[in-house]
Amino acid sequence: MSVADARFCERILRTHARTFYLASLFLPPEKRRGALALYAFCRLADDIVDDATMRGSTSADVRHRLAGHLRGLNSAFDGQPDSPVFRELAWTVQHFGVPRAPLDELLDGVALDLDGCRYGTWGELERYCAGVASSVGEMCTYVWGVKGDTSMKAAVGYARTLGTAMQLTNILRDVGEDAERHRCYLPEDELAAFGFTPDDVLAGRVLRRRSDWADFTRAQIDRATSLYAAAAPGIGLLSSDAQRCANACAVGYASILGAIARHDYDNVTRRASVGWLGRAGVLARAWLGPLAPFPTPRSGSAAASLA
Repeated sequence: MSVADARFCERILRTHARTFYLASLFLPPEKRRGALALYAFCRLADDIVDDATMRGSTSADVRHRLAGHLRGLNSAFDGQPDSPVFRELAWTVQHFGVPRAPLDELLDGVALDLDGCRYGTWGELERYCAGVASSVGEMCTYVWGVKGDTSMKAAVGYARTLGTAMQLTNILRDVGEDAERHRCYLPEDELAAFGFTPDDVLAGRVLRRRSDWADFTRAQIDRATSLYAAAAPGIGLLSSDAQRCANACAVGYASILGAIARHDYDNVTRRASVGWLGRAGVLARAWLGPLAPFPTPRSGSAAASLA
């Protein structure tokens, strides 16, 4: 084990994913090392697209950099990695038996951001969420492990649903930030049902009709809440030494939805955050409370019209 390589991955996590970083503290050392390696791989892939967008790089430039990341992935599976992240990734996939497919799925998913970031329906957006986040849930399940009598396939299915819930939460939190990058991930048909267009989102005009925007956002929050509830049984299928980590990730991200509501559904000019005190509370609930205590969506909510 290279301590320097492991610390390199840990710095990436600590800098970019405070909730996941704190949640990872619940894991035993080897599983934590594997989880950090997977996150570092995914984060660097995402940064290739995001950083290039902010710097005005061409699509060809970004695809060239993503191809370099793919070569690094190949080196990890071929046993000849030559950088800290891919050396750690090589150890992780070998030690925990992480399959290749979800890592390739992640790279294909982040590349979709180069194609316009427009999604006509929830079905289209859900497929995007699967590529960039459900894939991560699948990878992590192999590191977390499952109980002896549990089907890995079943645990992976729940983890992929949790990944979709977390990605939808990210999308709802980052509407304003994404608009600055000329991105709108919200389903166009559902925006239209509330009288909005993607251009309204990109221009920040949605807050001129605050009540309608709040109704739209509440409907999306209800959808995310339903996904968290559907994923919750999967946490109990994981190895006992990984359940609290998964629980902290789920509860931590779900709490962002409450922060959006507390901001009066302004996810355009404000970025919802639970803060350090809130994250400490999440850790306490994850350690002391029940697994995945998610509420059900409001009965008769606006989400029903989107089903």
